[in-house]
Amino acid sequence: MTDKKNILVVEDEKDMASLLKMRLTNLGYEVMIGYDGQEGLSLAQRYNPALIVLDLMLPKLNGHKVCRMLKFDDKYKNIPIIIYSARTQLIDKELADECGADAYIPKTLGQEVLVDKIKKLLGVREVNQNVESNSR
Repeated sequence: MTDKKNILVVEDEKDMASLLKMRLTNLGYEVMIGYDGQEGLSLAQRYNPALIVLDLMLPKLNGHKVCRMLKFDDKYKNIPIIIYSARTQLIDKELADECGADAYIPKTLGQEVLVDKIKKLLGVREVNQNVESNSR
């Protein structure tokens, strides 16, 4: 067992998935990849990752459905989900908010913005856990 954070990337574009995996692995994260919505949902339910990076336009189940299914399930609702999509319309962000996503990042902003948000979402959880354990 390692102390690395597990991140699930659900992305059907294999090149994008590989680039994200390489970048996140280099930062010390363990990365799993799902190449369609159904596989992503199954991996999330099986491994309960620390965070999910989720594309919207996916085969089998779209990202909104995957996000909604996880966020409306008590067992998985606390997993931070970042929607990372090529879609940049306001309606896409609104739908991401409605399905419970913790963040919406257009791919046009680049991976640096994504990595910063991952660190922020995982860092906040670690700080909160430390505060709770120190107050006992």
